[in-house]
Amino acid sequence: QMQLAESGGGLVQPGGSLRLSCAASGFTLDHYAVGWFRQAPGKEREGIACISDSPGSRNYRDSLKGRFTISRDNAKTTVYLQMDSLKSEDTAVYYCALSSIACSPYEWGYDIWGQGTQVTVSS
Repeated sequence: QMQLAESGGGLVQPGGSLRLSCAASGFTLDHYAVGWFRQAPGKEREGIACISDSPGSRNYRDSLKGRFTISRDNAKTTVYLQMDSLKSEDTAVYYCALSSIACSPYEWGYDIWGQGTQVTVSS
């Protein structure tokens, strides 16, 4: 069964960094695009970054460019989201998701979702 699992969330102070991981279980990510989304309390889920299968092009939400970086490991089993200079407004549940077609900023473009990991930015 194909599954995704996020990890790496937690409590961090403003200005700090976190690296989230999205691990594939039962398959490799070679032929899939992987996106990261987040959902803050009372808000809709929004797309924040995506990495395509090949050649691994990256897309980011405009407001997050320069602070967030998406990458993939060589074994093609894990996708990372490096988050720097974190702000209180980055507090949300972060999800990774799999697309068999292509990167998309929209939820409906993704087939498989992880359970999410909580990120809280607070002093």
